[in-house]
Amino acid sequence: MSLSLVQSRALLGLQAHPVCVEVHLANGLPSLTLVGLAETEVKEARERVRSAIQNTGLEFPSNKRITVNLAPADLPKDSGRFDLAIALGILAASGQIDTSKLAGYEFAGELSLGGDLRPIRGALAMSLALASADAGQAKPKLVLPEGSAQEAALVPGTEVYRAHHLLDVVRQFLPGDAPPEAMDGWVRLHASAQHQDMPYPDLADVKGQAAAKRALEIAAAGGHSLLMVGAPGSGKSMLAQRFAGLLPAMSTEEALQSAAIASLGGRFSMDRWAQRPTCSPHHTASAVALVGGGSPPRPGEISLAHHGVLFLDELPEFPRAALEALREPLESGSITISRAAQRAEFPARFQLVAAMNPCPCGYLGSSLRACRCSPDQVSRYQGKLSGPLLDRIDLHVEVGALGADELLGAAPGESTASIRQRTVLARERAMTRQGSSNQALQGKAIDTQCQLDAAAAKFLNIAAARLGWSGRGIHRCLKVARTIADLAGDASVQVGHVAEAVQYRRVLKAAH
Repeated sequence: MSLSLVQSRALLGLQAHPVCVEVHLANGLPSLTLVGLAETEVKEARERVRSAIQNTGLEFPSNKRITVNLAPADLPKDSGRFDLAIALGILAASGQIDTSKLAGYEFAGELSLGGDLRPIRGALAMSLALASADAGQAKPKLVLPEGSAQEAALVPGTEVYRAHHLLDVVRQFLPGDAPPEAMDGWVRLHASAQHQDMPYPDLADVKGQAAAKRALEIAAAGGHSLLMVGAPGSGKSMLAQRFAGLLPAMSTEEALQSAAIASLGGRFSMDRWAQRPTCSPHHTASAVALVGGGSPPRPGEISLAHHGVLFLDELPEFPRAALEALREPLESGSITISRAAQRAEFPARFQLVAAMNPCPCGYLGSSLRACRCSPDQVSRYQGKLSGPLLDRIDLHVEVGALGADELLGAAPGESTASIRQRTVLARERAMTRQGSSNQALQGKAIDTQCQLDAAAAKFLNIAAARLGWSGRGIHRCLKVARTIADLAGDASVQVGHVAEAVQYRRVLKAAH
């Protein structure tokens, strides 16, 4: 038989679309033609596949005209993930393996010139696509290289096989009824990942800074974004690096979503399974690096921080376009990247933790050193942050610098584990009451869940009028107050909760 069909998948964003690799052998001028909207790295598979087949002792039909079609033709294909499927299609079309035995399998893997299989990006996305298939359909089995197979096997309900070499796969599909010999290179994997203890740095390492730690606690309990303003060396980065340890443990669904995006970006590691990511891009990062983009579209830092923390140090130093691109994802929890030929959507439900100096020299308001900036310089520096962006950050807190006596004589602070108990309990109260974190409340849910008594409502009205808050600012203050009430174990939002929430929106106001 001179025609064979092998199944694989192409990635478009987080979606893994099925691809049928069709291989046809015909008489004519010897050639290998690859069609189906393939990028350059896919077309280079011609040389990799040819060398891999020949170097493993198999026969490459070099006297035939070989046509490889990656269907559907209008779906972009990239990377070397189709190498294994193309090689198997050529071997099946030339009669060296049984085409009928390939049914029910999907293959992905890049081939070396010697036939070794190399890992690919997005193995978890492929496995998630199979797991979400209709219950009435038979789910194909996945065959992947080592490393990629371990990722895919994390998804419950999928059948994944690991192979080291092209020959490991070929031996499973040889003609005849004899069962294949047992080999170490071909192994079925079972999900065995366990939630591990989170080795986050301890918040007890940070001495003093009670107000900043309180703001971290509120942010972790309610899922709120946070901006820390303070002089250089006051501990802003230390606090931010310890924030992820205050968050609740990830659910299996959250861990799979986070790992799938990390796999797509080539950052997944089994050692970090079920641990909340903390992404800290440098302030020279572009808008595309932050929110994603490129061709084909790749996830940016905000998606790689999905269900985790995005820490932006030196916030005003980021390009203005990059910061403004954060506005919509902070509200919606997702980012849609649209290009002329394709469109991809990535989740981006991250917690923003940002840090900045109050002025260019960093010492405005410091009791340790005098600020040397003019009012105009301070105004221009703070004006790099737009009002709409600051409006979307729930908590603004000042981090004061400690003197030598305070720093050396201070006792160790409260541990991460102790604070985390309170944040987890507050989150559980919110989830029981409304099914989501307080930050995620929208529309009528804000009015329902954040009801104020008469005194608290009057206090908030006066504060909002004097400070010139927008409707968004009022709603965010209400959600923070609801979180403070949850931490206190109170069923209703009272004046004290609102008063504390108000003070977290008064540290910095962008100059215009």
